Amino acid sequence: MHDWNALLTAATGRVARLIDEVDLTASVPACPEWCVADLVEHLGGVHQWARHAVVEGTPEGRPEDAPTDLSELAAWYAGHAGDLVETLATTDPTAPAWTFGRGVGTAGWWARRQTHEASMHTYDLLSAAGRDAEWQPDPAVAWDGVREVQDTFYLRQVKMARTEPLPGTLVLEATDVPAEAPGAGPVRIGDGEPHVHLRGTARELLLLLWHRSETQDPEAAALLQHAITP
Repeated sequence: MHDWNALLTAATGRVARLIDEVDLTASVPACPEWCVADLVEHLGGVHQWARHAVVEGTPEGRPEDAPTDLSELAAWYAGHAGDLVETLATTDPTAPAWTFGRGVGTAGWWARRQTHEASMHTYDLLSAAGRDAEWQPDPAVAWDGVREVQDTFYLRQVKMARTEPLPGTLVLEATDVPAEAPGAGPVRIGDGEPHVHLRGTARELLLLLWHRSETQDPEAAALLQHAITP
């Protein structure tokens, strides 16, 4: 089992440090309409929204805007990230909270979700600085991110009519997650034919699912062009 609160603390702390290291006006390759400052405002806003979902139990949170003075951005982000971390650390992880599911979710769900949110956007921050090779998540955590796409995001994208069901099934296998590890088996996204197999490190597969990289396999590329993730 992952200690999601500890992982979230580490992930948001790394983001806060990177804000002081990168050019806040640089373009973000995965989101070319954004500069780094826009990305930070997005992530800080998502943290606020997630905290509202835990504290108030609704998705109606209205995040505070980021400061226009970019010199204040790191402190603004760190403050809101810290509020989220503290809230989750002091809330029973089984306590009810609004989440993406149809039923009543839990506060602990958000610790996992926000860890993956901060981790993927850490990749974006590093990529904007030409340092994406520094993004080396723990394979077990990255593989959980792949599983999150399967159990949460793909289903949500179809439910919200953001994409049609895949005309095939992606079968993903991580080469760097031990077979005996919890949840190490293949991840299947979609339920159609044909079955298209992709093997790679958990990091590589997660980046593919979040449209941060591309595959040379034409069948897999055809499935991955769908909006599996937002």
